[in-house]
Amino acid sequence: MQRNVIYHPHGRGFHPALERELERRGVRFRKLDDIPDGAPLSDGLACSIWFYQPLRHPLSTWTLKRRLARDGVPLVAWNRDAPHYLNRSSRRLDLLDRARILDVYATHTLVDTKRSFADLVLYLPNAADVERYNPGPDATAALARLRQPDGYRWDVTFFGGMNGKRYKEDRQRQEFFAALGAKLDARGITHHFREAEGMTVEDQIAFIHASRINLNFGARCEYGAAVASGLPERCYGIPACGGFLLCDRRLHARDDFAVGDNWAEFDGLDDCVAQIEYWLAHFDAARDLAERCHRHVMARHTYAHRAATLHDALLRWHRGERGLCK
Repeated sequence: MQRNVIYHPHGRGFHPALERELERRGVRFRKLDDIPDGAPLSDGLACSIWFYQPLRHPLSTWTLKRRLARDGVPLVAWNRDAPHYLNRSSRRLDLLDRARILDVYATHTLVDTKRSFADLVLYLPNAADVERYNPGPDATAALARLRQPDGYRWDVTFFGGMNGKRYKEDRQRQEFFAALGAKLDARGITHHFREAEGMTVEDQIAFIHASRINLNFGARCEYGAAVASGLPERCYGIPACGGFLLCDRRLHARDDFAVGDNWAEFDGLDDCVAQIEYWLAHFDAARDLAERCHRHVMARHTYAHRAATLHDALLRWHRGERGLCK
């Protein structure tokens, strides 16, 4: 029997765009609770759970794993919240690692070198949902418009979580942009840094297209982390829309992009200001890089690519191929 079903006990645990692309590859999703106990799961490609489920409910997750093991169905989790889990009990994390409750651990960052959690570890970063984030129906015309320097409203922008009073994870970002704004004001560089809550996708794309430079700084999941590692979804979505992205230095940027060719980054506040001044003074070069980044994302970093990566990894698991897939 063909293994083409991903079971799930409490929600699928994947990004909706990834699920959509898996379904386009012939994968079906079924709720495990709809399957009677003892019924065979021989069509199971995998069973997906939220990464925190075995940390919070290890006994019930172990029972689930035993049920799946009878039919050779791997238990998989995709952790898009890493490395935030490092704030959890180290004892529970170590137990999850030793017990190997998970068969496949997919993660957007490999910053935790102490633990692997599974026999098959898959680097599965975020991606661009190009059905929602794109330049528009005529990409060529949209990219050509973005080459007109007079068509922008701001020099520099950012949208994202900016409510440091409500979320402690946003405080460093809020402080960074307050300090950056003061330095840009002193140089006459226009900017707009805003909270993303309430913005529609259309609002976000219009915001991206109204700015010569779109920034990324920080990620909520990195609160308390020693190093910026995984790339937030905006690092793929902004280039997918045709925007120029200037990103804080991140560990996995060099896995997904080539610095200087299709990736621009800064290291700290002063370097951010210097990079902004450079790219504003070299507008054509900025657009060249933005278009190379756009092509690169469309060719390698959409959720269709992530679905292919995950699907292939699960098939490799069934063939007995384990280890680190990167």
